[in-house]
Amino acid sequence: MPEFWVASGHHLARLDRAGRMLVTDELLLAWLARPEIVPPPEACATERAVHARLMAKPRSPVPPLELAAIADPDARENWEFFLTLRDRLDRAGTIEDGYAAIMHEGLRLPVVFLSQLVQLILRNALDGCDDPQVLRAAECLFRPQRAHVKDGVVLLADEELVTLYEADMHASPLMAMFSGGVDSLDVLGGGNEWTYWSRSDAHTMIYNFGGDPEARRGMAGALAAFIRHMTGAEVTVTPHTKVEDVDLRWYVGLDPNGTAIGNALWRGQAAPATLIGVFRLDFADPAAVRPELAGQPVWLLLGLGSDGAVRMKPQNLLAGLPLATPELH
Repeated sequence: MPEFWVASGHHLARLDRAGRMLVTDELLLAWLARPEIVPPPEACATERAVHARLMAKPRSPVPPLELAAIADPDARENWEFFLTLRDRLDRAGTIEDGYAAIMHEGLRLPVVFLSQLVQLILRNALDGCDDPQVLRAAECLFRPQRAHVKDGVVLLADEELVTLYEADMHASPLMAMFSGGVDSLDVLGGGNEWTYWSRSDAHTMIYNFGGDPEARRGMAGALAAFIRHMTGAEVTVTPHTKVEDVDLRWYVGLDPNGTAIGNALWRGQAAPATLIGVFRLDFADPAAVRPELAGQPVWLLLGLGSDGAVRMKPQNLLAGLPLATPELH
């Protein structure tokens, strides 16, 4: 089975009997090596000492007074975030339970840390998956995308990659002449799926969300895998192309625009953004859902705002599904 998303650190975690990831020292050490955490050459002695101690014993306590002594306020805040994340995951016992607790409690953490957790969770949930369409779709849940319309079809490219392309083309007129920008990147599908494995950590493949039914099927599979893994509920997710005549008795926005669109449709108002994705979610066991919604589908909506960005919020699936019990897993 080809490996994917090595940078997630999944290989550094261990699984408990339920298949959830335990927080290991090796995983914490990998996080301590992140550029947001590693002290720069000009860092104060206190910050360097904290980092060195945690590199030796990553679960060592760091007293508040020692944190307060870090001279750089941005560095001090980053350390506070890291220690909050470490300690909350430790208390929860697993990455999955820690992420759910962080979302439930509304803890304020940087997006980069939360995205790291989502990638880890999806890497675990999709372990053994051999379908590049599902894996590329899953990237959208932890990496922002930029929409690119070509021949009337919505393509999604990794936002960080697009930003790098734009910066290079602006800086180099020669590159602007010879590079096709996003158009020059490979669109996943049509026989090139095998190339995904060698570039999964580079996030360089375009996702043909609007033009390839296989891409939307991949997104449905990624959403179902995340929900099953986090809630324990067996679900089926089916892509749809229209929202007409859909009973929005219960819906979940997969991003802020999707939520706004659902709210507007519920009130009979004009949608404030463009709807680009509609998915039907069905629970295999009616008892998993609140009694008044048993047998009813949940609609998952994905929107696109005027800025062209797609920023999915998988936490909405944890908070927004009408589960009979919040501790279903």
